[in-house]
Amino acid sequence: MEYKDYYQILGVDRKASADEIKKAYRKLAVKFHPDKNPDNVKAEDRFKEASEAYEVLGNAEKRKKYDELGANWKQYEQQGFEGFGGNRRYSSGRGQANYGEFFEGEPGFSDFFEAFFGGGFGGSAFGERSGHTGRRQVKGQDLSADIKLSLSEAFHGTERILQLEGNRIRIKIKPGVRNGQTLRLKGKGQQSPFGGQPGDLLLKIHLKEEAGIYRDGDDLIQELPVDMYTAILGGKITLRTLKGEVQVPVKAGVQTNHTLRLKGLGMPVYGKSEKGNLLLKVKLQLPQNMTEKELELIRQAAEINAGNQS
Repeated sequence: MEYKDYYQILGVDRKASADEIKKAYRKLAVKFHPDKNPDNVKAEDRFKEASEAYEVLGNAEKRKKYDELGANWKQYEQQGFEGFGGNRRYSSGRGQANYGEFFEGEPGFSDFFEAFFGGGFGGSAFGERSGHTGRRQVKGQDLSADIKLSLSEAFHGTERILQLEGNRIRIKIKPGVRNGQTLRLKGKGQQSPFGGQPGDLLLKIHLKEEAGIYRDGDDLIQELPVDMYTAILGGKITLRTLKGEVQVPVKAGVQTNHTLRLKGLGMPVYGKSEKGNLLLKVKLQLPQNMTEKELELIRQAAEINAGNQS
């Protein structure tokens, strides 16, 4: 079992005062609180570490026991923790460090904390106590996996079947998921070896690029090839989009790089019934292999245009 250096986690000296420890914890808790860092697993872990450290160092009795443990860690480790922790229980007492002083809820505790300070502290988001022993039922370990999706799959929503811990898990992914987004599936992680709740499954989304179409927030950006004649005379162009084929009206005299906005044809907003827009960038295309008659008509049109300019 890994020894947890709570002083290092809070960034304080071992001789730090209670007030210094409190200030250090509050600074870290504000910075890494899950409400400020949604879907950020690293920030959530840092918040849990800091809160666990404050649970011990913010209480004079627990801090004293922890300091004793730190000085004799090798001895306790060799003795299988029987010389210190094991089945001993410590009352929370009046001086118990309180997460709710700054935020509601408690983070999950590490195995190190459970071995030496578990039991008798009340419930937490990490687990719950067994009624007849008072020991904390530790939550199972979270699992993580990477999911690769095409932009089209992200647009329409899709399913995946994962093989995790010998189990087949069918995952439904809603439309509009973003690149780098982490989805949390509660209770789909490892089972708890101590009778607590199972862990969660964390899925990190990776979107593959698609030729000719790009995502900007909930908007989609796509090129619209326009031939010379349609650009001059106006008309309609059939374009294949992620939604399917659409008829795009083009005004006469449209210029290259002009942007046409098709409302509601962009990416779905994840978890909502809203959609972004489809932004079409006009790209003029000159005709190839023109006949002599076509070239002659263009020369005539150029002479007429020159006369109009004079």
